[in-house]
Amino acid sequence: MSKFRLYLFVCVLIICVTCFSNCAKRGFISGGPMDTIPPVVLNSYPKNYSINFDQSEIKIEFDEFIKLKDISQNLIISPPMKNAPDISPMGTPKKWLTIKIKDTLIPNTTYSFNFGDAIIDNNEGNALSQFKYIFSTGSFIDSLKVEGTIETAHQLKQDNFVNVMLYDATTFKDSTAYTTKPLYVTNTLDSLKTFSLENIKAGTYYLIALKQKTNNYTFNPQQDKIAFIKEPITLPTEDKFNLVLFKSEEKFAAKRPAQISENKWYLPYHGDKTGVNVQITKNDSLIKSMYTFYENKDSLQVWFPKIAADSLQLTVSKEDYLETFTVRPRQKMKEIDTLKITGQDGTIHFNDHFVLKTATPITTINSDLISIINKDSIQVSFEVNAIIDEQKIEFIFDKNEENTYSITALPNAFVDFFGNKNDTLSYKLKTTKYSDYGNLNLKLQGVKRYPIIVQLVDEQEKVYATQIQEKPDIVIFNLLSPKKYFVRIVYDDNKNGRWDTGYYWERRQPEETFYLKEPIDLRANWDINQDIVLP
Repeated sequence: MSKFRLYLFVCVLIICVTCFSNCAKRGFISGGPMDTIPPVVLNSYPKNYSINFDQSEIKIEFDEFIKLKDISQNLIISPPMKNAPDISPMGTPKKWLTIKIKDTLIPNTTYSFNFGDAIIDNNEGNALSQFKYIFSTGSFIDSLKVEGTIETAHQLKQDNFVNVMLYDATTFKDSTAYTTKPLYVTNTLDSLKTFSLENIKAGTYYLIALKQKTNNYTFNPQQDKIAFIKEPITLPTEDKFNLVLFKSEEKFAAKRPAQISENKWYLPYHGDKTGVNVQITKNDSLIKSMYTFYENKDSLQVWFPKIAADSLQLTVSKEDYLETFTVRPRQKMKEIDTLKITGQDGTIHFNDHFVLKTATPITTINSDLISIINKDSIQVSFEVNAIIDEQKIEFIFDKNEENTYSITALPNAFVDFFGNKNDTLSYKLKTTKYSDYGNLNLKLQGVKRYPIIVQLVDEQEKVYATQIQEKPDIVIFNLLSPKKYFVRIVYDDNKNGRWDTGYYWERRQPEETFYLKEPIDLRANWDINQDIVLP
């Protein structure tokens, strides 16, 4: 073979091997680093911060395709508009955002469109955070602002997405928050704790905040939380305001009852149920009845004997409230409620009471037919406490470590509202060692007034222990189950032993609550001495 032919053969061979190698290395073209840059505004028509604004359409141009996310939750228009504007793109991504105004604009007023985190790019979802489009129908942009913080009363976790609003003090009435939209509004979005109301003109205002299910900017006490500053504020000001959200406990009112069984009705209500009175009559004759609370529901369970009647009158009263419902009992409903009693065997903690739950309300307890025997066959003294409105029976007795307790209730120990009596009931309880528990001593500094309620709660705010302090002293919690506890302190100003919410109509704030923000990690066989400084 000639040198030329050999050279040609080698060249062809190299080319084939190279091609084969390249073909074998299949892969993807690298896209480079992920895009983390939010969309950039290139232009707006009319220009942002325009004065003497008289247009009905706004167009904002971006450097890339954008789309809108959760616009109804993120977009805050201040002052609020009666008719919501049309905003696009709501479907196909575009490089333009268009706002079509459907309201008649107020003269000499600064408007703000705060988009929150609604504007995102089409590919990676990067948000153009807190973008605002602002204009004035007058000759200048208002520049005053109100700042402050928000907290939620008697709640460890704070509410987010809270509307903070200003009302003109010259026209403000007690009913305004219920019926009228504010002059200015902003939203905390997910910042949780702080707010800033901007582009406000000088004047005197009332400051109110609402945590709402529907952002209609009017107060619905059945489902909204409210916060307010009692006195009007005057702008300009350098003051910062703290707003405390609470569920306003409106005056008691009942709703139409619903029959559940032949001897029980549910009576829905709202407001404070304390002290309510319920009566049932037939042809002006009083029928024996009683009510209990329906757990975790705003309803009363009204109990009365099975009775044949075309109609009954159910009268509900409390203080100056009085309403009578005419109800028509239905026969052949599900069977009449009967006495059923349930309890839990097993380990009982030293600070807990043994509790029985009853399906019907208990009216009579015969303690002579009840006994508690420990492991040494010695009878243990006890008290029985019937919590009738909660359909519970508590057994209160001293417990020693590593002991067992047999609780027996003989027939007829419990009699319910309908005369039903129990069969024999037996329960087995035991305790563990003291060293399986921990002790916690709290030294409080900066308490402003007494009495206070000191509670240990978990992250879900379940209460594990409560102490009421009438004067400065160490707060002692012994024999606690090992876990992480948050400390909650309530200023019990009305001295009723519980936290009370506020009532907006009377401009009454909720009782003040303080939380130790970090939990105390209590472990078995530990003694913790904790100093707490209240603000």
